[in-house]
Amino acid sequence: MGALSGKVAIVTGAARGLGRAYALRLAGIGADVAICDLNLQGAARTGEKLNAESVMAEVEDLGCRSIGVEGDLREPATAQKLVEQTLEAFGRIDILVNNAGVAVARNSGTLATDTTPEAFDYLIDVNLKTAQLCCAAVAPTMKKQRSGVIVNISSQTGISLLEGGNLAVYGAAKAGVAYLTRTLAAELGPHGIRVNAIAPGIVETERLKRLDPSMGIATDRQREAIALRRFGSTQDLANVVEFLTTDLSGYVTGQVISVCGGAVLHPS
Repeated sequence: MGALSGKVAIVTGAARGLGRAYALRLAGIGADVAICDLNLQGAARTGEKLNAESVMAEVEDLGCRSIGVEGDLREPATAQKLVEQTLEAFGRIDILVNNAGVAVARNSGTLATDTTPEAFDYLIDVNLKTAQLCCAAVAPTMKKQRSGVIVNISSQTGISLLEGGNLAVYGAAKAGVAYLTRTLAAELGPHGIRVNAIAPGIVETERLKRLDPSMGIATDRQREAIALRRFGSTQDLANVVEFLTTDLSGYVTGQVISVCGGAVLHPS
């Protein structure tokens, strides 16, 4: 029996990368998992190799049930559909991992002064609005159950500046996620619901490997600035998600945990 046997989790942005790692970790300790993504075949776009035909099939290979829900979580109707289809399939929702997000927008710079208005709206919506919509969508079910765990994904960039102010609007959105997490912890705690966030540093995913080096992400200089002198792995992050979604963190709520190898060494 796994630590999450009998539990049901939703993981957004879970068709590849970190979201996939979170989904597989939760399934590995017993949870049934609803996979949500804009494109459920997203791994193929970054060359990420799956161990089955889809992430849903990977979850099932671990002995748990899974469904896939495809859609744009910037739309309130998609968040509601995700909750409705999860309840229809599994009858309950115990965990939400808000992983959907993106750091850069096409046809825009990454500094505050050269971000286009279109890119600004896109980055705020994908990173902050989706988190709020999904939290609001699962809250009634968790309140009725008098239990639940929400893990939002912030970013190192949301608690500490990158060199030169890079990824400015993404950082602002992720700082918003951190603040949203604390407000939700205060609001939902009396209903038995815990809400925390993690703030990942630079993580070596297939998508990261394909970023244009001119964007200044995952440089040798950045690696040397990390206390542990390495970038993170998806399993490093999944370890902390496992902690936050199990009873090991039963008295932890409203916290933003930096998982960055020591790139950030000051209180958040």
